[in-house]
Amino acid sequence: MRPGHLLWLLGAGLLTLAGATVAAQPQGLPGENPHPIHLVRPRAVQLSAMAQLGRQIFYDANLSSSRQLSCASCHSPQHAYGPPNEGPVMLGGPKLSSQGVRAVPSLEYLERQPPFSIGLDNPELENVNLAQMAAAGQTAARAQKIATSAQATANMVPQGGLFWDGRADTFQDQAIMPLLDPREMDGGDAATVVAKLHQASYTKLFAELFGPGVFDNPRLLIAEAMFAVGRYQIEEPSFHPYTSKYDYWLEGKARLSEAEMRGYELFNDPKKANCGGCHLDQPSRDGLPPLFTDHQYEALGAPRNVALAVNKDPGYFDLGICGPTRTDMATQTQYCGMFATPTLRNTATRRTFFHNGVFQTLQQVLDFYDFRDTDPQKVYPRGPDGMARKYDDIPARFTANIDVADPPFDRHLGETPAMTARDESDIIAFLQTLTDGYKPDP
Repeated sequence: MRPGHLLWLLGAGLLTLAGATVAAQPQGLPGENPHPIHLVRPRAVQLSAMAQLGRQIFYDANLSSSRQLSCASCHSPQHAYGPPNEGPVMLGGPKLSSQGVRAVPSLEYLERQPPFSIGLDNPELENVNLAQMAAAGQTAARAQKIATSAQATANMVPQGGLFWDGRADTFQDQAIMPLLDPREMDGGDAATVVAKLHQASYTKLFAELFGPGVFDNPRLLIAEAMFAVGRYQIEEPSFHPYTSKYDYWLEGKARLSEAEMRGYELFNDPKKANCGGCHLDQPSRDGLPPLFTDHQYEALGAPRNVALAVNKDPGYFDLGICGPTRTDMATQTQYCGMFATPTLRNTATRRTFFHNGVFQTLQQVLDFYDFRDTDPQKVYPRGPDGMARKYDDIPARFTANIDVADPPFDRHLGETPAMTARDESDIIAFLQTLTDGYKPDP
């Protein structure tokens, strides 16, 4: 069984129900879900000793070169384990003055994230490498992503993995990369990290869990430290609370307002926003809460963010799956410009959107979906000729990868946009129901 296949099986029911609405029109009281269900949330248990160790490492700023930056500094628990600042990226390095290159994603709701693959993780493809999967994907038919259809979940496209480019398959791998990145925690080399772990306040826990000999094997010590961080993310309930108003609405314990209900219907309307085509909003057959992502990757052609230092070089392009941060898929140019579809849970708490942090509000995001193709000058900068510089953050040779098939991106220049201003406002109202911490009436 390939790594993470068990987690994929747990979420398979969700994928097969992509986008089917719970109830197009309420039949009881206004805003009420007439068909409530019971959601199966992760069971809250006392953290294991391994997870308790991981918690201490997660909050240990001494592991950074500045001794001021921990995992929690960029993945703040007060901000849905996302960035606490309003800038496009976080600052790191020895003096906390080095810009990152991508917006910090949330660490929430990753407990069912499948490993990276081309097409759904399949145990029958256990000995098939990514290049072979990519070759199969090039000739496979691709279903349009429609909120009311489950067909697109089986598309042979990149999906799964962690980070914006899916380069890590486990929380363990995810934890080590920012620790060593010179623009992030800048922890130095393995020897430097090991020396700091030797001096940490929690060294006794290492010895208790793994025996004193763990300190004689640097690779094992780092691996176990990062594994502990992963266990913390899995066991700590605040990483996946499922306590939004929408969750309680699914259970019949909350009522949506008129605006929220309209937004929900627009969210799933293929002729309008069609958000549910990628951000699946239905529970699994087993009652697991929806994750609001299909785990797939898309090339959307977001505008270039001139606030990023790396973009001062006109020859620099962040191409997601095929580089430059990820290196093993560089030759699969059909995926250049593709980035992960994030969960929309707690999205209303964020102030940075898309991989490059180019947008600061949900209004700007919805405007991009509305006007990218119908009136691009509203979302892209203008060139010397006064025309919109559409797709300005991807080389021209890769623009064929950009999604122009899935609604609302199937419209053309001058056509009526998919959403009105009121539609956008209502959708934002619905997105706000995805924020955790809602208290239902007793």
